Amino acid sequence: MRAKALFTYLGLSLLALFLAAPFIWMLLVSLHPSRSPIPELSALLPQNWAWENYGIVLFRTEIPVGRFFFNSLFVSAVVVAAQVLVCGMAGFGFARYAFRGREAVFGLFLASMMFAGAVTQIPVFLMMREWGWLDTYAALIIPGISSAFNVFLLRQFFMAIPQELEEAARLDGASDFRIFAWLFMPMARPAVATCAAFSFIAVWTDFFWPLIATQSQDMRTLEVGLSIFRAGYGTTNWPLQMTAAVITLVPVLLVFLALQRHFVRGVTLGGIK
Repeated sequence: MRAKALFTYLGLSLLALFLAAPFIWMLLVSLHPSRSPIPELSALLPQNWAWENYGIVLFRTEIPVGRFFFNSLFVSAVVVAAQVLVCGMAGFGFARYAFRGREAVFGLFLASMMFAGAVTQIPVFLMMREWGWLDTYAALIIPGISSAFNVFLLRQFFMAIPQELEEAARLDGASDFRIFAWLFMPMARPAVATCAAFSFIAVWTDFFWPLIATQSQDMRTLEVGLSIFRAGYGTTNWPLQMTAAVITLVPVLLVFLALQRHFVRGVTLGGIK
């Protein structure tokens, strides 16, 4: 049994190394001196570690990557906070309020997940243009403050919370919002963390909507800015191009590593009754 476990861990370690190899290569290339050619594998380890490449990309190029990074960070943080609040309240309503047509409304709500996001891009774009929100933070934030999947996830978790806890809170004089904010949301921390992680990764890696919703360079997000940076430096400065790619990737990796234990549980929450 011990030998089997050893070979299992060895195989998983080799698989992890194989999957991480492209990211390791990208990181090492980013630390070569600026304007260096793509190194051979035998010379992949830099002789002079050019950590200054990150400062150059963020603050010292004519392309405002630092601004792109701020836009992505700000939009992602606001959308995550809004989704946790909005989806949490919607899930609480579907789970705990008995109203006529609740199941039908929830069924229609779930049916919206069958439509790809691209289907709604044109009407949402027309709405943003009609309201004068194009090329503003509102256009990047407002369309993403709700998610049918996150509502479903939180609703399933809330339904599993014993009714007695809610009744005890009401006997103590707690209002509906207080029950939601101080009882249900803390107990749903795994589901909330899963929703936050999914939302952050989706917003941070979104390319198409920020591309069509913004026109000025100062409003571009990092994913769109990376394509602009590649057009300017991709064929002439590979270390800086890899540096920009690492800057784009690191926040997603950090969020995933911090919340990875919630992903499996978040997927299985859909089966909780």
